[in-house]
Amino acid sequence: MWRICCLILLLPLFAFEHNYADLYTVRLDPSRIDADKVFLLVDKSDYRMYVYEDVTLIKIYKVVFGSNDQSDKMVEGDKRTPNGTFRIQQKRVDGRWSRFMLLDYPNSESYEKHGRRVNAGQVRSDASLGGGIGIHGVESASGILDYYVDRRINWTLGCVSLKNGDINEIYNVVKVGTPVVIRP
Repeated sequence: MWRICCLILLLPLFAFEHNYADLYTVRLDPSRIDADKVFLLVDKSDYRMYVYEDVTLIKIYKVVFGSNDQSDKMVEGDKRTPNGTFRIQQKRVDGRWSRFMLLDYPNSESYEKHGRRVNAGQVRSDASLGGGIGIHGVESASGILDYYVDRRINWTLGCVSLKNGDINEIYNVVKVGTPVVIRP
């Protein structure tokens, strides 16, 4: 995990070394990717999810979130997407969002932040952190379509949403246990 955290600190340095335009359109071939070396970096400030295999950036996806407020999730129902380091806990085909990858939110990091917020008087001690946060596609049956992602229209209750074609692609590359870092 330390390697991922160190790499994330250095990521801006790599941004000037490559032309990333192709990384939006390249198709991922799961047979050529070592799933044990994959991790996802979700950057809320630029509405992007970066897919790394070890230290190599292999794909960029556009994403949207739960709220226009990009700050960290504080309590259940605030519609914010949590910041932190998580793991994919479960994967499933989903009739509502095409594919769903559940994150291990809340995890120990989430509970520690919650405890600090309670002690600082920012949230009530009985406030719930919520749960069910994941990465999924759009909700086409409700009229929420891929253009929501292109136009950066945040619509979820705190999850990370991709276009359905994109979630279908990444779903075949990641495995349960894949690290996911969400940063502001």
